[in-house]
Amino acid sequence: MTRSVKIFWKVFLIGFLAVVLLLTLISAGLFGKMPSLAQLENPSITLASEVLGDDGTMLGKYYKEKGNRSFVQYKDISKHVVDALVATEDERFYHHSGIDGKSLARAIFYMGKEGGGSTITQQLALNMFDERAENKLTRLIQKLKENIIAVKLERNFTKQEILALYLNTVSFSDNVYGIRNASRTFFSKEPDRLNVEEAAVLIGMLKATGTYNPRTNYKASFERRNTVLDQMTRNNYLSEGDGANLKKQPIRLNYKKLNENNGIAPYFLDVIRDDLKKWCSENKKQDGDNYDIYEDGLHVYTTINPRMQLYAEEAVAKHLPVLQRALASQKSLRNDMVWKGHENVLESNMRNSDRWRSLKAEGLSDADIKKTFKQKVRMKVFAWNSKREKDTIMSPLDSIKYHREMLQTAFMVTDPLSGQVKAWVGGIDFKNYKYDHVNLKTKRQVGSSIKPFLYSLAIEEYGMTPETQCEAVQQYFPKYKGYVPAKPNPKVSGTRSMATGLAYSINEVAAYIIKQTTPERFAEFLHQINIPTKVPSYPSIALGSCELSLYEMMWGYSMFPTGGFSIKPVYITRIEDKNGNVLARFDTERKEVISQATAYTMARMMQGAVDYGTAAGLRGRLGIAEMGGKTGTTNDNSDAWFFGFTPQLMAGVWIGCDDRFIRLEGGLGYGGAAARPIWEAFFAKAFADKTLGLDKQAKFVAPESMRNQYFDYYPSENTPPPGAEGEDMGNGGVDAYLGKPDTQNIPTESKQAMEEQKVLQEATSTKNQIPKDSTLPADEKKKKGFFRRLFGRKDQD
Repeated sequence: MTRSVKIFWKVFLIGFLAVVLLLTLISAGLFGKMPSLAQLENPSITLASEVLGDDGTMLGKYYKEKGNRSFVQYKDISKHVVDALVATEDERFYHHSGIDGKSLARAIFYMGKEGGGSTITQQLALNMFDERAENKLTRLIQKLKENIIAVKLERNFTKQEILALYLNTVSFSDNVYGIRNASRTFFSKEPDRLNVEEAAVLIGMLKATGTYNPRTNYKASFERRNTVLDQMTRNNYLSEGDGANLKKQPIRLNYKKLNENNGIAPYFLDVIRDDLKKWCSENKKQDGDNYDIYEDGLHVYTTINPRMQLYAEEAVAKHLPVLQRALASQKSLRNDMVWKGHENVLESNMRNSDRWRSLKAEGLSDADIKKTFKQKVRMKVFAWNSKREKDTIMSPLDSIKYHREMLQTAFMVTDPLSGQVKAWVGGIDFKNYKYDHVNLKTKRQVGSSIKPFLYSLAIEEYGMTPETQCEAVQQYFPKYKGYVPAKPNPKVSGTRSMATGLAYSINEVAAYIIKQTTPERFAEFLHQINIPTKVPSYPSIALGSCELSLYEMMWGYSMFPTGGFSIKPVYITRIEDKNGNVLARFDTERKEVISQATAYTMARMMQGAVDYGTAAGLRGRLGIAEMGGKTGTTNDNSDAWFFGFTPQLMAGVWIGCDDRFIRLEGGLGYGGAAARPIWEAFFAKAFADKTLGLDKQAKFVAPESMRNQYFDYYPSENTPPPGAEGEDMGNGGVDAYLGKPDTQNIPTESKQAMEEQKVLQEATSTKNQIPKDSTLPADEKKKKGFFRRLFGRKDQD
């Protein structure tokens, strides 16, 4: 052997050993931590947390940009997607062990001009790094790491598992991550329903998600799709004839991207987000870190019924436009006088706007900024129409006035026996009005809707009955040196039974009752029945001068249809991790606060309001055997309320403007006219939906001692007495006005999302049968860990 040959072999062996040593050191983590086999089996890829309704429908999800992923099993991915991916990205995928020597040599020889050398497995390995290294030396080390990880992946996982994990983690156009989200976003389908050309469009995006976005760059996407189809033909996944025909087809998108503004029950999702963040901050994973709502793929199971949610939003969309037109026609709004004396509200809204902050950052003075708020510009504003918005020209100041003059609403539906929340509408449009009016923190004066609590106390502890005669006159309270009501009503005098006083919401009767029970005891009683807000003990609380939230009121009203149990509204049943392990359960909280006899008496007595009182005729129109209800209206009609319940379902409604000086005038602003129609429209739809299992003939459970009693609380008066909510309640005049048909087709915020869910549910009901690839070894090793759970196989030892 010549000296030159010896030198060659020495250099070769030293170089070979150096490479082996380098790879060994890299694998050992000397050049940065490498993922262990356990981490490969259970990858810590960020996953979106999903919120599910009571029927399994996905209401929405929480995620950071790169965390919006939803894993899907290999068997639920269309074979066309897999074929397109392999044909385009890695032709010899089924024949290499992670590194394709031929492709690698070609990439080196042509300096990458004829295509890269990375296999699908190597690309998957790269996805496990936070980002691609920019420094050449660092990138070389990272590339070697990719190769090592790729080999480990091929040794420990099947080809199907590698393909599925790659498709679940890769990014598509419009910052959509994972094949399921891409399929849902661009074609409104589950990934197993994708046809050949749709699969080619999605796989075509992978080369450059911005360049080949079919929504924004159709021509480039079309050409790229055809390139993918050519590759599929070249690799015998398509015949030449089929490939040629498919290339002529246009790209047909059905684009619907789910976001915080168009999920099902968007106000509810925002409440869940805050609750889930709090839960995550208080609970830790096995590794000691707190759970992360945006990265850990939690599944939050809620009580919301998507159908009831849709009916609730439809009821709001049917009634609010009518009220809004009436409000806008009032003289004080037409001549802008409603803002006289309230200029500070406009000033505050201007200063809190993005426009103000932006101009302030540019160095403009307050005076100059205010001038810009009076200059007309083109803008989009919320509107009660088919698009829920309109293009217009107005000044930013006028825009503030316009949006502040919109009536808002709060609507909650619960199952009274379980406390489960079935529908949650926190406002008229989440995209434009993020403030939620249902939750515990949003409080408004409750008006006469508080009276059933006072009547319950009188029956429970003071021996009063529906027939008890009460003085219907203004009451003086020496301790407080004042009268309730504040002004005498000459149209009311003499005595009225408790039943009549409640049905017609007569303030004088409520004043008489609280004088017997004392304001102090009533305030204590409100706390006793689990109203969280501490109510001050003033005589005027008998008329609802205190401020409570709709959530609290629903909590309190639960004692009537449940036989005396106060049941806290609950909307989360359990939280699971990404693997389906239950992390937390949430049970119903119930407490007996009044006797069954009192609860039953109140439930029957409150039927007076919906038969002949302030919501006259409601029970008859719906054809319900037994129900209870109560209206509420505050000073100057700033707030309108209605609560109603059957033995199976309960709901509460609030109507008003965020600024209380903007309000409906006259009878149209009373609870029976402004709030009650939303309740009625919802229950009409709910009863018509047989799948909900609601029974119009259901009756409240009477105590044994009262089962043979006959209840007749109709008043003896020939004409209805004037009550707290006006003389005209129940005479049909307002109802006739509200009954005018609304010719506009106004969609609800959840309707589009529900239609998407329907498409997806139909798609998953008939799965494509995808045969296992014949090139895979039949005895390929079964592995444990995340993939066994992901692909639905049991661990095998």
